[in-house]
Formats: sequence, structure tokens, C-alpha cells
Amino acid sequence: MSNIQQLSKWNRDISRAIGALGSDQFFPALIAAIRGQVRIDYPQIWLYHRDLPPRVLYHEIPERAVASQVDQYLDGPYREDPFYQASMNQPRSKIYRLARLTHNKIKESDYYRDYYADTGTVDEAVYLAKLAAGNVINLCMMRLPGHGEFSDEEYETLYLLAEPVSELLKTHSEHNDFAVNNLIQPGINHQIDLAFRTFGASMLSPREKDVLEMMLRGYGTDVSAQKLEIAVETVRRHRKSIYRKLDVSSQTDLFSLFINAMSCLGEAAGGDPLSVYMAPR
Repeated sequence: MSNIQQLSKWNRDISRAIGALGSDQFFPALIAAIRGQVRIDYPQIWLYHRDLPPRVLYHEIPERAVASQVDQYLDGPYREDPFYQASMNQPRSKIYRLARLTHNKIKESDYYRDYYADTGTVDEAVYLAKLAAGNVINLCMMRLPGHGEFSDEEYETLYLLAEPVSELLKTHSEHNDFAVNNLIQPGINHQIDLAFRTFGASMLSPREKDVLEMMLRGYGTDVSAQKLEIAVETVRRHRKSIYRKLDVSSQTDLFSLFINAMSCLGEAAGGDPLSVYMAPR
């Protein structure tokens, strides 16, 4: 495909994404536009906030890979993710590549040994958009072994697209429905801390509540056991009981329930917001 044809395709595809701003079709349209320029695998849209677990807003990951790509990531490793750390540390760029961000030393990290090696990913880049109140959106683009690492030419193409992609992500976040449903608003950090301390208290034992708070704060099984001074197997047993009592089957479901229940903090008046959220209306 010639440069003119490539540019023409980008203009058509990105126009569709612009037309979908504020709707459920925006993320898939934006990803399709990027895919029209560079081959990417397992695209994902993540919302990060320093004081809350990450939320996956959209992904195109096969069902068989969701557990390793999403649920395992949320079970603690996200804190060590170089992209998460860059997002929470006053990022200056709108695109990052894993190899460059880690100075080609990713395989020497605990993050790689504990999580990333199992994803089967050979390369990854993200587009990043800084929003209000410490929220950051990442559009993650992986490459699997069958397609190899991004070539210099491919990464250069991704780099050239960074400005419009980042600005479109930011603009999409400013639509009312998206902001109300997904974004953490300014001035509620104290409410977040209260939610950590009270969420699930009416349905769980005191020790299960301790384990749940560790989970919500992003600590994995080993670290939770260390901080609570209990055995790893005890933490695992409590986690299974928490999932059963709260009727969730994954970290993703748990974090979504937590975020949704935060809307009931005021009505709970210092009690468990989950009991209000789950009460018959």
C-alpha cells in the first residue's frame, strides 16, 4: 500500500472513530483505525487512578486468554507494571514502548517473572491520555510471537499517531455518560479510603474483611499474607470465601462491584456501602 493510500485509509478510519465519540462504538472504532496502520494483538483500554484498582474499560482478548491477561494482572502485578507506574508518575509522553521504558531489562524484573512471562507477549506499546483528578487512560497494544516485535517502521507509525489518539481518548472521556459512569471525580480521596475500610463489612468475617481490603488495595496473595501475618494458604481460603459470599468469580467482577458500591457511600453513612447497593429497591 502506498503512503497516499495508507493516509487515505487512516483518514477514513479515524473519521469513523470521531463520529463515534461518546458512544459504545468509540473504542472499537479507534482500535480498528490503529489496526488499519499497524498489526496489534490483544488491544485493551485501561483506566488508572492512584487510589483505586485499575478498570478494564474495553478489550479484544479471546476468552481463553482473559484470565492470564486481565484477572492475573489485577491480582497484584499491576502495581509493578512499568506502564502503570509511568501513568501514575506524571507522564510526559503520549506513547510508551515497554522495551524503551524498561531499558530492555523487563526480563530481569519480578513483574516479568511473576506475571508478564505467562502472557506470551513479545512486545507492547501504549497510548496514554491524562485526564482530570489523577485519572489516566491507557490503550495497550501487544504483539504475540507469531507476529514478532514491532519493527522500527511500525513503531514510528504508532508514534506519529500518538497525538490524535491521545486527544481523542481525552475527548471521549469528557462526554457526560462516560465521565459519570467511569471517572473518579476530584475531592473524593477520603471517600475512597472510607470505601476500602467499610466495603463488604456487613457480609464478611473480620479476617475476610482484612483480606478483602488487601485485594482492593492491589496486593497479591503473598504480600497480603506477609502484611496480615497469616499463612498464604489461609489467604487463599479467605479469598475463595469472599468470592462466594459476594457472588463474584474474578478480580474484575470484584473491582467492578466495589466501584459500583461507592455510589452508595453517602447513604451508608459510615457503614457498608455494599449492603445499601445490594438492598432491594
